[in-house]
Amino acid sequence: MIRTGSLPAFARLSVLSLCLVLIACSREPAAPPPEPEIETDTPARPVFEVLRWDDIAAWPQLDLGPAAQAFARSCRAIEDQAADSPLSELGPAYGSRGEWQAVCAERSALAPRAFFESRFIPVRVRFGGQATGLLTGYYEPEVAVRRAPGGEFTHPVRARPGDLLSADLGAFADDLAGRRLVGRVEGNRFIPYRERDEIERSDSGDVLAWGRPVDIFFLQIQGSGRLVFEDGETVRAAFAAHNGQPYVSIGRELVALGELELHEASKAGIEAWLAENGPGATAELFSVNPRYVFFGLEPLPDPNLGPRGAAGLPLTPMGSVAVDPGFLPYGVPVVLSADLPGEDGWTGVVVTQDTGGAITGPLRGDLFYGWGEMAERRAGSTRSEAGWIVLVPRSVAERLTRAS
Repeated sequence: MIRTGSLPAFARLSVLSLCLVLIACSREPAAPPPEPEIETDTPARPVFEVLRWDDIAAWPQLDLGPAAQAFARSCRAIEDQAADSPLSELGPAYGSRGEWQAVCAERSALAPRAFFESRFIPVRVRFGGQATGLLTGYYEPEVAVRRAPGGEFTHPVRARPGDLLSADLGAFADDLAGRRLVGRVEGNRFIPYRERDEIERSDSGDVLAWGRPVDIFFLQIQGSGRLVFEDGETVRAAFAAHNGQPYVSIGRELVALGELELHEASKAGIEAWLAENGPGATAELFSVNPRYVFFGLEPLPDPNLGPRGAAGLPLTPMGSVAVDPGFLPYGVPVVLSADLPGEDGWTGVVVTQDTGGAITGPLRGDLFYGWGEMAERRAGSTRSEAGWIVLVPRSVAERLTRAS
């Protein structure tokens, strides 16, 4: 699902200049509102190393079915774009869509292993000398809800409010492509949108359903989920928008306060702490995270299809991974190696198809497990250092190594 993180802005593009373009400001208020956070640090450039297939020891034993299914979906999106355009807004580093379209055109003629081996080259990516990064997991929760509040069902699932606006900075400067600001208009100023506390005290957004506070909070963390009403009707709560505020981990907060040990800061551990400490502690802890997610309801005609990721495609259990698209484009197959729950030394092939609030920086991933109790348990306890090897067309691999 689609989860969310702090929105980057740039020192040379102030909120005031954006406001001038968006709403033709004619004057400044006496007390200007705070500006969104500005990021100025530039991470190390990636270094690429071409590998051979036998450098991946587990390759002959890998189940490539989920990755092949996920890549087929990415191909359908890639095939709809202009062939001479780059695969992503990162620029030409990962090749043109035409190069990927040529690979996609041959996927149905070959078995998955033969297809990947004959059409791709494995390339190890390093940032600042590091070839590994943090891997976590996520899933699509099933949440019991009601159509009216009552009993323990006191927390709303909200639709996107009408006053929430987003600005694509790439519309104003080419080198800001892919960067967005989220906010609202107050008077003649474009300002940051409300934080969680203020939203929860307001009537922002129509209420779509009512659930238990802890369930709705974790629904927002996952970014989408399946809502199960009392009469058995099941619909998907699909990500519609977030409020643009930074994501703060409540698990990390509990560890910092000494309430939980690091190994206890899983979803189950947090829920146990909330149950023990009651509603007052629940509200106080949730307020630590100013990020708020809004949803839209969608029918669920095929329960075997995952939710749409940020790339606009249904996610594949154990075949899709969320990444920071500022470092790795959508649609790229990746060989991940990590210790998963019950599977030390796991290796698998996944495709970059989503992003998330906590998924920021190079070599940072979030593995999609699917839905149901098993997916929830595995996702909630996944936290491992992972090795990353990207699979790219041969022509792209040659350019990547020359660029390094």
